[in-house]
Amino acid sequence: MQRLLPGYPLPRHWRRVADTGQHYLDLGAGDPVLFLHGNPSWSYAWRKLLGSLSPHARCLAPDLAGFGLSRPLTPAQRGQGFHQTQLDHLDALYRHLVETAGVPGQGWTLVLHDWGGPLGIAWALRHPGVVARLVICNTLAFPWPAGYQLPFYLRWIRDHQGVADAVHRTNAFARIAVHAGVHHPLHARERRAYLRPCARRTERQVITDAVRAIPQNAADPLWRLLEPPTPAADLAALPLLIGWGMRDPVFTPMVLQEWARRFPHAVIHRFHDAGRFVMEDAADELSGHIRDFLQGSR
Repeated sequence: MQRLLPGYPLPRHWRRVADTGQHYLDLGAGDPVLFLHGNPSWSYAWRKLLGSLSPHARCLAPDLAGFGLSRPLTPAQRGQGFHQTQLDHLDALYRHLVETAGVPGQGWTLVLHDWGGPLGIAWALRHPGVVARLVICNTLAFPWPAGYQLPFYLRWIRDHQGVADAVHRTNAFARIAVHAGVHHPLHARERRAYLRPCARRTERQVITDAVRAIPQNAADPLWRLLEPPTPAADLAALPLLIGWGMRDPVFTPMVLQEWARRFPHAVIHRFHDAGRFVMEDAADELSGHIRDFLQGSR
């Protein structure tokens, strides 16, 4: 297994939510830290941080619904919509962890990347009091800043069914991402490990669905999910650490500036030689900052 998934935790750390078939990793002990990946990715992206942080916390890294080693989504689940299905699975994961895996119901830290950002924030807003700290890595949780433009290739996939079908058929989005998402090239074995769970067409439909779900304008329903339902649910005052890959063509420095404007108390670390997968390019520095953040905010 280590040959096929170099650096990934051993199967003794693998778990599965009985109700949904969602796969997750469970390493370490202490306060819970939940890692939510983006697209096209899975829990493999967190392997370096998990190795560094699991001696200091209980690290929980799921494969989002339909991604990675989680069970593929059914047509009925896909019909509910990308956001709703993902949030439902996160609800089931939380119940499983608290009720059967001994994880405390409060005091969680969320580490969020790409799609994990809006999904994690929306989920936290649905569960006031659960989350105590936030770590943000190249993502957003608010409408795109004024003047921002999504890269053309994402707009093509999102807005044109024929392009989306071609990308799904060839797995082009994931194949390009394992090269373009990092500034420091991954080893060929690591690239193959990223792609292994989406080798078959039926296993990668969620990748295209996630691109198709990217909001088009300020009226998109996703943004309403990111509005606090009550003042008590607002996350704005939580301790916040931001680790940002500055060479990201999607979550650009413009998006980081909006984070800084909205959350002036945030501690920000900019990694100028890191791309979208900042947890790959800046793993050692980022994990050190997260460790210090966890210990300093208790």
